[in-house]
Amino acid sequence: MAGGTERSMKALKEVWRRAENSLCADCGKPDPDWASSTLGVFICLSCSGIHRNIPSISKVKSLKMDHWDDAQVQFLAKHGNAVTKATYEAHIPIYYYQPTYNDCQVLREQWIRAKYERKEFTEPGKQLPYSDGVKEGILWKRGRDNGQFLPRKFLLSEREGCLKYFTKQDSKEPKINVKIDVINATFQPVKIGNPNGLQITYLKDNKTRNIFVYHDSGKEVVDWFNAIRSVQFHYLKVAFPIASDNEIKNRLTRNFLKEGYMEKTGPKQREAFKKRWFTLDHRRLMYFKDPLFAKGEVFVGSRENGYSVQKGLPSGTQGNFSWHYGLTIVTPDREYLFTCETETDQLDWIAAFTSVINQAMTPQEYAIEAYFKFKS
Repeated sequence: MAGGTERSMKALKEVWRRAENSLCADCGKPDPDWASSTLGVFICLSCSGIHRNIPSISKVKSLKMDHWDDAQVQFLAKHGNAVTKATYEAHIPIYYYQPTYNDCQVLREQWIRAKYERKEFTEPGKQLPYSDGVKEGILWKRGRDNGQFLPRKFLLSEREGCLKYFTKQDSKEPKINVKIDVINATFQPVKIGNPNGLQITYLKDNKTRNIFVYHDSGKEVVDWFNAIRSVQFHYLKVAFPIASDNEIKNRLTRNFLKEGYMEKTGPKQREAFKKRWFTLDHRRLMYFKDPLFAKGEVFVGSRENGYSVQKGLPSGTQGNFSWHYGLTIVTPDREYLFTCETETDQLDWIAAFTSVINQAMTPQEYAIEAYFKFKS
């Protein structure tokens, strides 16, 4: 740390070492080495960049390289992460998604702005743009055939328990009407090619369908995301009245467990292995020729029902493959063979599959499994 008195440097280190300040106040990343001299929070380098974009609210400094005067150190000592959170995170709706350091920029930025700039969580019962039970507006939606994004009107309704979109603003009948309990939403900026890209998945006839949207406003697209979670939460509260709030929260929108390229072969296991994009959404392993449109799905059940994942391919496996780190998904009906480009990818996929297989299946998942067996 450059400059400053020995006393102030010692005091700064003592505040910095407090257990409450060992994680970034905004994303939870360990060992933050930046702080806001105006808010009194300890933050990571990535979040400090977001704070720097709201200079009227937050002034950030490096804990290692910048000079901290006595008054600034005393302010940090008086506040710190715990005290500041008690003010700015006092009344977060249980359904509101609180991002971590693994989440994308738009989620983390709007979380930080919601806390400190808009002060959305400082008062109980505050009217929020995603808490009304209804949301209507324009999102840019990707067309299935031509890949162009076109403006479409979307309507989310808690009363009707659904999400609709219309091809024209004055259309009376929606193009799609999706029940809220079969929806998932996750941010996919890289896949969609837009920093505010949101992927909405839903089930239709037990098959996964995708809607890819974005909005030019980061705030607006994150408001849509949290509005979906809000409507889901209140719908599930009615559907499962004895479930706790935290149990319901865990059933709201979820990030995909893993995504990436693998090679796969066909059911005869003699065909050439083909490179496909894979998405593991809990028990559904979807594969794509194009990362935006699913070509097929594999159901991944539980160990007690005869499902397992094994490292490597069965001996004598035929078919040409260019990647040599294999894995095998064993189901009661057949084996699915995949190859990965690197050993790290292989181990990551095995860990993701294992986490799913080790969980007991719900009654709803037994019904989905029966559908997959009937379809095959």
